[in-house]
Amino acid sequence: MYQTLSIERRDRVATIWMDRPEVFNAFDEQLIADLGAACAELDADASVRVVVLGGKGKHFSAGADLNWMRRASAFSEEENRADARRFAGMLRVLSGLSKPTIARIQGAALGGGTGLAAACDMAVASTDALFATSEVKFGIIPAVISPYVLRAIGSRQALRYFQSGERFSARRAYEIGLVNEVCERDDLDATLALMIEPLIAGAPQAQQAAKDLIAAIDGRPIDAAVSEETAQRIARQRASAEARDGIAAFLDKRPPSWLL
Repeated sequence: MYQTLSIERRDRVATIWMDRPEVFNAFDEQLIADLGAACAELDADASVRVVVLGGKGKHFSAGADLNWMRRASAFSEEENRADARRFAGMLRVLSGLSKPTIARIQGAALGGGTGLAAACDMAVASTDALFATSEVKFGIIPAVISPYVLRAIGSRQALRYFQSGERFSARRAYEIGLVNEVCERDDLDATLALMIEPLIAGAPQAQQAAKDLIAAIDGRPIDAAVSEETAQRIARQRASAEARDGIAAFLDKRPPSWLL
């Protein structure tokens, strides 16, 4: 079904594997289209509770495919705008998934690869992972990935890395908030499993509501409007069938329906 990726399903977890190892999972028009379609497919599948994004081979993603960059350099401004909108749309679909997403990173995660990591809710990286927003080295800017990278690392760190294009390590990525966990490459799957287990235990509608809450509240001043919005959100959630079942399950010492 997909030309540039595969989907592996195991229990309640689906892993999207970017499968262009010969070019270090660099993305072009086809991979962008396939990623967007795969995310939409998994978002609509209620049996999938967690989505993992990984790359086959030695590297997560080396960013933009050189042939794609060469073609784009000859585009008109309007053609470049349409091309960038497709990339932006894919990242928005990935970031907007209604269920938890985790980037599984090894080796290079450069340029747009860093953007893919930031667009996921969480990320785990091997100790040999390398990151960069290297676009300025090619005379361009990390515009499309910027909302997601800024959300992860903040403007102060972005001012450094967006302008320098320098590479930084997994440990540094952890220090600035781009990744949540760092481990040896051989321990990636075990570390992922530890992250996934508590996510499976959570209520799916509540998790989606939690993601929506963060998007709605982050960066806003704590004022009367925010206080009222948070009160409205918890009131709606408490009144949901899922919340009633979850509270009853806790009191009755039984598993909630989403774990059955």
